Formats: sequence, C-alpha cells, structure tokens
Amino acid sequence: MSFSKLFQKTGLLLLTSILSLSFISCEQTESEALESDVVAADMHGSWYVEFLSEGEDIYGFEYQLINTYNTSENNGSSMWIDDKSHTWDFKVNCPINASSKTFSGEALYSNVDDYEVDVTITNGKITEGGTTSLGGYSADQISFDAEFSDDAGTVYQVIGYRHVGYIEDVP
Repeated sequence: MSFSKLFQKTGLLLLTSILSLSFISCEQTESEALESDVVAADMHGSWYVEFLSEGEDIYGFEYQLINTYNTSENNGSSMWIDDKSHTWDFKVNCPINASSKTFSGEALYSNVDDYEVDVTITNGKITEGGTTSLGGYSADQISFDAEFSDDAGTVYQVIGYRHVGYIEDVP
C-alpha cells in the first residue's frame, strides 16, 4: 500500500473518530442543558399581576404584564423577573428554589434604561392552579413582595395569574 493511500485511510479514520466524539459530546451537553431548564420551567412565563400597596392599587396600574424567564446560566437556581417597564421599571436576576417553586433575594440590582434601583423580593411563590384568571379559567398564581431602594420602607404586593393564551384573560 502506498504512503498516500495509507495516509488517506488513517486521516479518514481519525476524522470520523473526532466527528463521532464531538457529536456525542454535544448531545450530552444539550441534554444536560434541557434537564436544568426543565427544573425551573414551571416558574417561567408571562403573568398578569396587580401591583398593590397595603392591598390598594395606589398607582392605578390595574393588571400589568410581567415575565419570568431562564437566565443564561441555565442552572435552575435563578430566574429573571422583568416588569417590561409596566410598573417600576425593574429587571432582576432572582434566586429560586425550583422544587418548592419559591423565590426571594435581597438588594437585587436592576438597571433598565439607565434607571438603577435595588429590589428586595420576599415571599415569592408560584402556585399551580392557585387562582382564577380574568376569563374565569383555573390558572397558576404568582405572588411576591417587592421593596425598592428608592422607596425604602414601602413593601408592594405583586400578585397575579399566568397568561396561557385565552383572549378573555387579557385585561
């Protein structure tokens, strides 16, 4: 066998081996990422919430849309809470306990359009089927207390339901 044919066969075998290993490696990494996302997936979503102070809607927000979603770390230990500039202009990376569907954090930094504020979130909980939507459907409930560094001492209650697509649920 000539040297060039031996080199071609050896090179092809080596290339095939490297490609096979890289596909196996990618599949494991992707699978692990999906598993960690599934851990906290029940906590992610779009929520219509009321923003209350001592049970009153003092700012007249009525129901507003906020989102909770996965962080880039995708590790199941934190999630973003983003009010999409509908209430206090905040977006924080909040620690979670995915198994109990709870979340809280102190002095969580937020910078939305150069508006900087620290947010302390306590008593955060997502309750499966815990409330009824505006359209009368059973829905998951989100609730948490929020205190903002530029309004220290005032604790706001944020409570609402998961939006699941029914037009009747949109305020």
